[in-house]
Amino acid sequence: MSVAKKDYKRITTKSLIEMKSNGEKISMLTAYDFTMAKIVDTAGVDVILVGDSASNVMAGHETTLPITLDQMIYHASSVVRASERALVVVDLPFGSYQSDPKEALRSAIRIMKESGGHAVKLEGGKEIKDSIKKILNAGIPVMGHLGLTPQSIYKFGTYTVRAKEDEEAEKLMEDAQMLEKIGCFGIVLEKIPAHLAEKVAKSISIPVIGIGAGGGVDGQVLVIHDMLGMNNEFSPRFLRRYLDLYQEMTGAIGKYVADVKSSDFPNEKEQY
Repeated sequence: MSVAKKDYKRITTKSLIEMKSNGEKISMLTAYDFTMAKIVDTAGVDVILVGDSASNVMAGHETTLPITLDQMIYHASSVVRASERALVVVDLPFGSYQSDPKEALRSAIRIMKESGGHAVKLEGGKEIKDSIKKILNAGIPVMGHLGLTPQSIYKFGTYTVRAKEDEEAEKLMEDAQMLEKIGCFGIVLEKIPAHLAEKVAKSISIPVIGIGAGGGVDGQVLVIHDMLGMNNEFSPRFLRRYLDLYQEMTGAIGKYVADVKSSDFPNEKEQY
């Protein structure tokens, strides 16, 4: 039975839980700057993730590890200024929460105070339970992240699908249920088998957002540069490109260069 879609003026963590209970899928995209976030927000995306993927797509690093807390705050504050409807979730970067719950709380407080973000996201399960509880106890909403956790890439050694074996799948299920129990408002599941992701989503009452986790979860997230085709070197199975901006932009810029070289730009109507 379908449920009428509720018109949310501002998405909150409570809105997302309502959406799951009503069977409404949740849309989530990344953004890292004011202009892109304004477009994403205006288009009706429910959640904007200021991901540490900025390390890759904005700064050109091979992994997400180099980005700093100060840099994440800079990106997040730009996105928050553009968001009128979407919930803005900000990744805590590598090294800002894993070693010490007190450090995790300090990092989360800086994100919330200095960027104006609405929630933080952390990668990991029971190994960071104390850090998550410390942040939650301060009244800061937390989204979990399980499966492929890019901040642990050197531990995994590869970006391959996670939790294919029974032992890892069982741990992932236990971690997801633990994250719900301690108070997280949602979980991202990255690059795990679709049947497992659906099983996790059905076993907990908080929203499960997938990336490479199939269609049986409560919503989807993609990196904006990937889904718009700005990055033509990244083509995983889970990615659907909605535009080919790489071709369109290089074509437009090439035309601009040609027009400048030929003195066609600016013409008489384009000058004072």
